Amino acid sequence: MTAETSQTLDRGLRVLKLLADTDHGLTVTELSNRLGVNRTVVYRLLATLEQHALVRRDLGGRARVGLGVLRLGRQVHPLVREAALPALRSLAEDIGATAHLTLVDGTEALAVAVVEPTWTDYHVAYRAGFRHPLDRGAAGRAILAARQGTLIEPGYTLTHGELEAGASGAAAPLVGITGLEGSVGVVMLADAVPERVGPRVVDAAREVADALR
Repeated sequence: MTAETSQTLDRGLRVLKLLADTDHGLTVTELSNRLGVNRTVVYRLLATLEQHALVRRDLGGRARVGLGVLRLGRQVHPLVREAALPALRSLAEDIGATAHLTLVDGTEALAVAVVEPTWTDYHVAYRAGFRHPLDRGAAGRAILAARQGTLIEPGYTLTHGELEAGASGAAAPLVGITGLEGSVGVVMLADAVPERVGPRVVDAAREVADALR
């Protein structure tokens, strides 16, 4: 005998699974077609999921998995940090600058893991939990470039003075992680980022992505 189930809950879970399987999000029409329901039903499902931060919609109206999915498990963020820390620690020590893992949270970039170098006389103070707009700072700009398909070789983004006067940043997006948008980067007190930093950041982003898969 088949157990009685909730059709609405089933559809909501199917929405989350569909969104988790795409890197670019889905429109209401695309979800409607894949679920086999009308657009009104999809709008209601998305509105409910958005209230719980399980889904977010970008400026173009495409629905994506929200960071609330990570919050469902209290240990998820610690596990993400733990997976990223070896690569971040190596990056910070190698470059002599503060390294960080940043994830998308709605329209903001959220630093979820930060490692400061141990051997430098001074470095930028950057704390886990720090938020900033996605369109400011190397971390957010790298994420947007990957989302919009505008990231070009050599695969990283550079900025200067956008989040802190006198500070420069370099960041590369995480690639190949379904349902998770983020970047790995460094921030340093310098007028410009040294040439070797960008490629090193790309390597670290690849290491973190591999650890999170």
